[in-house]
Formats: sequence, structure tokens, C-alpha cells
Amino acid sequence: MSLTVEALVERFGLVPHPEGGFYSETFRSAQEVSITREGDEAESRRPASTAIFFLISSQNVSRLHRIKSDECWHFYLGSPMTVVELDEAACTCTLIELGNDDLLSGKQKLQYVVKAGVWFGCFPNAPSGDKSDSFSLVGCTVAPGFVFEDFELASKAYLATKFAGNQEALELIEKLTIGLP
Repeated sequence: MSLTVEALVERFGLVPHPEGGFYSETFRSAQEVSITREGDEAESRRPASTAIFFLISSQNVSRLHRIKSDECWHFYLGSPMTVVELDEAACTCTLIELGNDDLLSGKQKLQYVVKAGVWFGCFPNAPSGDKSDSFSLVGCTVAPGFVFEDFELASKAYLATKFAGNQEALELIEKLTIGLP
């Protein structure tokens, strides 16, 4: 069986994710933790950790979003991918390349942590400029564990206003907010 998006979706039982791409939860800790986040009035309970497979293809992107926990990305296979982080306070964007093609140079990482509350999204890097069937299969581990109540999709209009003076960020916002207001 060749490695195609369709074959990987079937093999790992992946379903569409609201941010784009496909996912399947592979772990949800039975152990729970109590947390009180800044701005929250009451303590809440979350699984200690969760993990998913996440597949992004050249046919879609992971739209800009943020969550209330740290998220560790693990590269598995396919084309290298770019994770885009937007720092509202500094009005900057950071591009991190996950992959295993160029590890010794330090240009690519096998793992990367996106800190809680940071706007981020991603897209696969097309091999040799060919976008027809590139994909990236990664894992994401979240602690405290992921719950959809802690997930927020970005507003294109809001981010465009915040990053009005940063052309690189504006181009990435346009690319990673498809279908968002």
C-alpha cells in the first residue's frame, strides 16, 4: 500500500479536524488534574495529558488557532511541515520546520512545543515545489490534556488588525485563516 492521504486516513481512523486536516485521538489520560487558569473564576478538571495523530495535506492547512495548554508536536513521516506562531505582544511571527530530511543542520526539528495561548497553524512543505500530494503526519501531545472548550479558531479580521505592520505575518494570516471571519 502506498502512502497517500487516503490510505493514512483509513489506516489510523482519522476524521476531519475543525482547524483543518485529519486527526485521531490515541491517548487520553485517566488521571485528571485540577487547574485554575488566569481569568477563570473556578477550578476545572482536565485529563493530565492527551495525544493525537494529525495529518495535514497540500489540499488544506491547519488554520490559525490557540489552546490553553502547551502542545508538543512530534514529526513522524511525509514532507517536512512549517508551524507558524504569531506573537501578538511583539507583533512577530516565527516559522518552525518539523521534519527529518535536514536534522543535522539544525534547520528541522523532530519535536517542537507551542506554548499555551499562542496563535498557531501549519502547512506541509511541498517536495521540490510539487504540491499535488504532499502531506505530513505528526503527533500532538497536550498537557494538561486537550478539551475542545479550550480551543479557539482565529479571526482573520482581528489578526490582520493586530499584525497590520508585519507583511510576512499578514501573508501567513491570509493563508492560514481560510473560511474564517
